[in-house]
Amino acid sequence: MTPGNNGASTPEDDDPFGYLYADGQANGAQPPSGGYGYPNSVNRVRPVGTRQYGQPGPAPQAPPQQGAYGQPNTHYAAPETLPGGATTAHSPQPSHGGGGRSRGPNTKGLLIGAIAVVAAVVIGIGVAMISGDDDKGGNEAGPTPTATQDTGKPSPSSSEDDKGEDEVKLPTIDAKALRLDGGASLASEFDGAKADGGVYVTGFNQVGAKVTWTLSGVKAGSYRFYVQYGIPGEDADATVVVNGKAESRPLNMKNFANSPKGEWDKGWQNTWASVNLNEGTNTIELACNDGNKCNAVLDQFWLAEPE
Repeated sequence: MTPGNNGASTPEDDDPFGYLYADGQANGAQPPSGGYGYPNSVNRVRPVGTRQYGQPGPAPQAPPQQGAYGQPNTHYAAPETLPGGATTAHSPQPSHGGGGRSRGPNTKGLLIGAIAVVAAVVIGIGVAMISGDDDKGGNEAGPTPTATQDTGKPSPSSSEDDKGEDEVKLPTIDAKALRLDGGASLASEFDGAKADGGVYVTGFNQVGAKVTWTLSGVKAGSYRFYVQYGIPGEDADATVVVNGKAESRPLNMKNFANSPKGEWDKGWQNTWASVNLNEGTNTIELACNDGNKCNAVLDQFWLAEPE
């Protein structure tokens, strides 16, 4: 534009602050005295877009009346709708969710919330199961007896313990401690005897030879009478006499170990016979009678419970 078509007013008149500048004061700019803005303004009201530079302005008009809600106002038109008006570019707002569709629910947040709820339920079920198992075990198992509770069973005293040991421990004796008769004697020539000092009974290989064991403190009943003996690699036997009564079946002192013939130190073995004893004192004899093969030496005797 050139100065010739700027309209009826000059820039100094259009500038509400022109009176503050030197060139504006030279051209006669004055502080505002009427409406806001221009020195000579008369509070002119006009519809937007009707003023044109270089042409006289229209006469003042009354303020436009407000139309019905939602209807366009005939006294206002956007600049871009008038001839020669500038076109305003609209910047599209970024859409959320893509595809120009309106933003939907926050599915990611819902998924996280659902997972948290499921985890809480699973943890609660696990705690309940563990608590249930503890309660079940507590109901099934009875209380452990304490030192102050009476279980109904008296504790065994030391004297009872000793008595029980005496009942279980049956007598044992070395053959050298027996009463010897009929030519029986003591010796320690052969190695391997278990009796104290390796002393055993010899001279048993003759009719009438015998050894007697007198014992007491056992209850009446059946027992096993064990004999530790030695032989020179050949079978032997003898007669067992309990309380003066001879057993019908001889004590078998066989060569169970198959020891070499003539080697006494390798022929140590043991055998047993069943005997019935009375309450109180009993005597057990081992004798070489007619018909017995008594080529043996005697080491130890003992009693045991029947199996």
